[in-house]
Parts: sequence; structure tokens; C-alpha cells
Amino acid sequence: MIDLTLNEIEFLNQYNRKKTVSALTLGCRVNQYETEAMIEKFMKEGYESVNFNECADVYIINTCTVTNMGDKKSRQMIHRARKKNKDAVIAVVGCYSQVSPEEVSNIESVDVVLGSRNKGDIVYWINRYINENEKIVEVNKILKNNIFEDLNIDKYQHRTRAFLKIQDGCNRFCSYCLIPFARGAVCSKEPYKVIEEVKKLAHNNFKEIILSGIHIASYGTDLKDGWNLLRLLQEIDQIEGIQRVRIGSIDPQFFTEEVVENIKYIKKLCPHFHLSLQSGCDETLKRMNRRYTASEYENILNQLRSNIKTVSITTDIIVGFPGETDEEFNKTYEFLNRIKLSKMHVFKYSPRSGTRAASMKDQIDGNVKEYRSSKIINLDKIFEEQFRNKFLGNDMNVLYEKKLNNSEDLYEGYTPNYIKIVTKCHKNIEGSIIKTRIIDSENGYLIGKIL
Repeated sequence: MIDLTLNEIEFLNQYNRKKTVSALTLGCRVNQYETEAMIEKFMKEGYESVNFNECADVYIINTCTVTNMGDKKSRQMIHRARKKNKDAVIAVVGCYSQVSPEEVSNIESVDVVLGSRNKGDIVYWINRYINENEKIVEVNKILKNNIFEDLNIDKYQHRTRAFLKIQDGCNRFCSYCLIPFARGAVCSKEPYKVIEEVKKLAHNNFKEIILSGIHIASYGTDLKDGWNLLRLLQEIDQIEGIQRVRIGSIDPQFFTEEVVENIKYIKKLCPHFHLSLQSGCDETLKRMNRRYTASEYENILNQLRSNIKTVSITTDIIVGFPGETDEEFNKTYEFLNRIKLSKMHVFKYSPRSGTRAASMKDQIDGNVKEYRSSKIINLDKIFEEQFRNKFLGNDMNVLYEKKLNNSEDLYEGYTPNYIKIVTKCHKNIEGSIIKTRIIDSENGYLIGKIL
């Protein structure tokens, strides 16, 4: 038997242990998908994935730059990673890096800077940094880049539903938004690749997939042979194994009469659509460079409600946009009071440097924004409860996603129209779709009873 010193044992443990990688995602579902794809690339190279709060050899911060606060949050996470391990390699990728590469590269803790469409080669750039020990900045011009970066995921970390990125980029240029400059031109994943990935998810027993993109309504505009989002949904509907398909936030103008007439026959499509509104006042919408009017939005809403019985329509609202007078805000408030959506996410306008809206006249006082925000939030609470209560006594198929913390028999799940359900069950139902009777409502969710 060979006796080893403590230092020798520590050396051998260090030599033999797996390298570790940790990632933090800021922002949208597309970022979440891309982070998971990047982590998988490292795991294929022998790395072990660890929590961001743990000490790791490599940290990845996948950034968001929708607001100035997003940039600040990214910087905070960079410094937090460096505190965890002074010798770690820190890579900052995504939208903040794309828009402000010099600013990011000047942060002392950052070792590797990659843009929005360089994420697929992240292992290569990390290895290059390790070998050369020189800061790497690899950010390409993106505004006219219409090539889809194909980041595939073979083994999803989540067990109940999976995000699937099918589109990137945006050509809309809303006056408050920097995303076209951060994500580039519209590009779509080839439909046959989407179909193959959905089949793979079905083979791995996923019950629900969420189709995601930066401007998902634009899917197919850069493809040949007449492909669009409607056709893709119809094709996915034929794939055995997948029971639910959900689409992320989508431009309301996608829902033409023809589209609405067709989607009501797509059996697996969840009746929940997040149609970004932003304002119920035409004058405000025009300054935002949104391409619809409030009445057009309402017509789309009414078509969906008349054709899809249990449909849930949610939205985003921005209050305090530059130039929004009391009269304009009241138009929005009365519009929302009339259309009664099932959920409204309310944002107080925050100037984003680099956008047209940031330099507009008549910026709104913060106290006014706060008042307007709270007024719509109070309205939202009423409509949320009304929508949930419509389903009391109904039987609905619920996808149970997780067991609640500190509970042996309470499970949380969602209906097809995305109402949260909490149900008591003595056996493990995580990952199952089960017919459930809605028996009560409390604290922002429904209470279920398994039949």
C-alpha cells in the first residue's frame, strides 16, 4: 500500500475530477433554450453542469439588453461569478454583448465575449482562451444576418415540457425596442429540422413543446415552398406522442381570418395566446411604431374567442410611454376594461439608450407611471379571477409539472389554456396529463381533484 501526503491526494483529486460549467440566463425563452444547448455542448466535452451559486471552472452569462436594467443585471452576475472563483473562465454572450461589445470587454472579470449568433461555437472559444490566456471578443455584424444558428438539444434537462427555438431576429423596429439590433434579421429553422426535433422530443416522452422565437409570427418569411407558422403547426399536429403544442408571445397580426379558421382544427395547439398589445390608444401605438390599431386588435380577439371556446388571451402593457397624456392613458384603461383579458403583464416605460423613444419629447414622470401601472394591475387582478372562476366545476386535462416544496402530496400543473392548478395526490404524478375536476379557487390558482 502506498501512503500519500495530503497535498498529493489533493493534486490527484484535482487532476481526476471533471471540469465544471455553470450558466445563468437573463431574459426570454429563446435565451433559455440557447443556454441549455450551450450547457449540453460542454457536457459532451466531459464537463459537469453545476448551479450558478456554486464554484465552477467556466461561467456563462447569457445576457438580455431589453432595458438598461438588464445590462446592469448582467454586470452584477459577472462580478458574482468572479467572486465565486477568481480563476474561472467567464464568458458573456448574447444581446448585451452584441449591442455593447466594447463595454462588456472592458469589464475586467470578463474573459470571452460572444454575440447573439456565436453561441454554437462557445466551447471552441473557451478552449482557445484557456490555451492562449488572452481575452477573446468575437462579435459579428448582425443587422442583416439572416442565417439561423442551429443550436440543437439532444437531452433536455426538464421532464415535462421543452422549449424549441424555431425562429430568430426581428424586422419590426418598434420605437422603444433594441432587439432588431441585438438579434438581427428574421431567420427560420428549416421545417424538416423542426419536425425531426419534435419527433425526438416525443420519443423522449415529452408531453408538451413550446415553440419559441424572437418574432415567431415571422416564421417562414425567409423560407421557400410556402412555409409559415400555420403550416408548421399543422405538420406538428400529425406527430404521434406529443400531446400539446404551445406558442410563445406572438404578434396579433398573425391571426388573420384564414389563420383563425384553420387553427381551431389543430387539436394539439393549446388555446392560450400571448398577444402583445402595449397600448389601447391608437396615438400611443403609432408613436411606438406598432402596426395595428386598438380596434384591429379587438377584432382579432373577438375572432379567437368566437372560434376557440376556452381560449385565454394574455398581453403586455407599457404605461408612461413618452407623450402618453392622461387622455391617452384613459383610452387604454377603458379599452382594457372592455376587452377583459385573462392576464396583463404591466411595465412602466423605461428609456432604452439607442432607441428612438429614449430621445422623444414629453418623457413621463415616475410617479405618474407608478399610478398608471397600479391602476391597470388592480384591473388585471379582477379579470384574472373572473377568468379562472369560469372553469369552476369543469373537468380539464392538467399537465402536472412539479411537486410543491415541503409537500408530500401537492402537485402543481397547468391546463391547456395555462391556468395554474394545485392538486393533492398520494402518488407521483409529475410529468403526467390527468383529467382533473376544478373544485375551488384561491390565491391566484385553482384547486383540482383528480377524477
